[in-house]
Amino acid sequence: MGSYDTLYEAFKIFVSNIIYHKQSLSTPSYLQRRSSFSQRKFQRQSSFVSRSEDQFSDHTVIFTVEEALLKSASLFPFFMLVAFEAGSALRAMIMLAMYPLVCLMRKEWGLKLMIMVAFSGINKESFYKVGRSVMPKFFLEDTGLEGFEVLKKFKRKVAYSHMPRVMVESFLREYVKVDHVVGCEIKEFRGYFIGLVEDNNSMVDLKKIMGEEDMSSKVIGMCGSRRSLQNLMFSACKEIHVIRRAERKTWTTLPKEKYLKPLIFHDSRLVSKPTPSSSIAVLMWLPFAILLFILRTLCFVFLPPNLARPIFCFSGCRVLFSEAKTTKPSESVTTDTKQKGLLYVCNHRTLSDPVYLKMALDKNVTALTYSLSKMSELISPIRTVRLTRNREHDAATMEKLLSEGNVAVCAEGTTCREPYLLRFSPLFAEMSDVIVPVALDTSFTMFYGNTAGGYKFLDPVFFLMDPHPSYTIQLLQKVKGLATCHDHDGADVAASKFDLANRVQAEIGHALGFDCTMLTRKDKYLILAGNDGSVRTK
Repeated sequence: MGSYDTLYEAFKIFVSNIIYHKQSLSTPSYLQRRSSFSQRKFQRQSSFVSRSEDQFSDHTVIFTVEEALLKSASLFPFFMLVAFEAGSALRAMIMLAMYPLVCLMRKEWGLKLMIMVAFSGINKESFYKVGRSVMPKFFLEDTGLEGFEVLKKFKRKVAYSHMPRVMVESFLREYVKVDHVVGCEIKEFRGYFIGLVEDNNSMVDLKKIMGEEDMSSKVIGMCGSRRSLQNLMFSACKEIHVIRRAERKTWTTLPKEKYLKPLIFHDSRLVSKPTPSSSIAVLMWLPFAILLFILRTLCFVFLPPNLARPIFCFSGCRVLFSEAKTTKPSESVTTDTKQKGLLYVCNHRTLSDPVYLKMALDKNVTALTYSLSKMSELISPIRTVRLTRNREHDAATMEKLLSEGNVAVCAEGTTCREPYLLRFSPLFAEMSDVIVPVALDTSFTMFYGNTAGGYKFLDPVFFLMDPHPSYTIQLLQKVKGLATCHDHDGADVAASKFDLANRVQAEIGHALGFDCTMLTRKDKYLILAGNDGSVRTK
């Protein structure tokens, strides 16, 4: 019996030695030495975060996007975005129906299934616009401040992602300042994605990406699991720091003031990230949303403002209106006797800005627009007049309309969702002696009511389908225009109208707390849609 115990103990020692030897081979020694360090590196006493930026000024970092930068453990919302924005509502429903199957499959196979559903049949060129105009907003909202601050310290950044490269490249290069992006590539046929992933991860040339001088030393890796270490991208790392999922859950979201580049333009129809629960909520809301769209449209078109307002508020919309105090007699502005109406100069949040202005003022207002879809014109409860971008023609049109009644013009020329004001057109400065600046702000819970790259005829539909849209309207103090300055020197008038436009922009920006920019309508559409934003009419 004693010999049996001896053999048993010898067998246990033998097995334990094999297991220990196997673990030593599978886990690098540098990772073992830093395992306890990686667990606390994003806490207050973290030695890694506390290192100065100068210590990494000549270092290169290789990091996994999903494990060292983003907070979410699931990639489903980002593929749901692709399915809805680049595909259709039907494709999004198919993606949502596949979600239980994705959860039951291995991570690699689930990822391939989501890629197939989201990308099959999508035009390659059109998706590049989605990757540039839609995806960065949602990636930024999911970026962890702690991971972002660490990555900022490095001279060069090489990002590796499990997602397709076309999904993340624009976000990483523009908003994280990554030098190289490595991700899976999707097979294509005649300019269309077929949803299959190319097996080329093993073909990554580290020497070509990083250079000969960086391959020897000063390369640090950041990932979230030992499985990620199997990728060849991390073979050049001198040291590796593992960030656990529990740590990422404690990260705070990157605030907007910390963005390396301001997010001024984005073009998604959805307001929030489409998680499985929020996606189900959107699909369940759609039947009610269609009924709500019909009800609100009928109220706008057929009912007078005094009856439409309470019904519209009862349907979930909130309108807040405030008016500036009356100016002192010495600062008062008189109206030209030739004009019957006032010129209201607004910033531009949605196509419904003049409609809500009319509702708040309880006065008839004619809206001047640069481009408007036929659908928007059809259901508009107020008169709309198109501007042609011809200065002489537009000036004559505006002068005629002012002689007939009140006129509202959105001086930015296009909508902007974020707290920024685009450059104001100076055309309005010479059209009236009295200018009323109007500061507008909006908020939405489910859908944005404007788009640059999508179908513009659906803009009013999505706006009226939102459960709880909110409008804030502030009438500011009147400003004296330049309508009586035509007899002055032409150069002085030209300079004055630009100064007046900038002054009105600054006053509206101050009232709303928005930043003023020099970007124009053309800049927005070139960034988001690749065109000048004009709507062709026959």
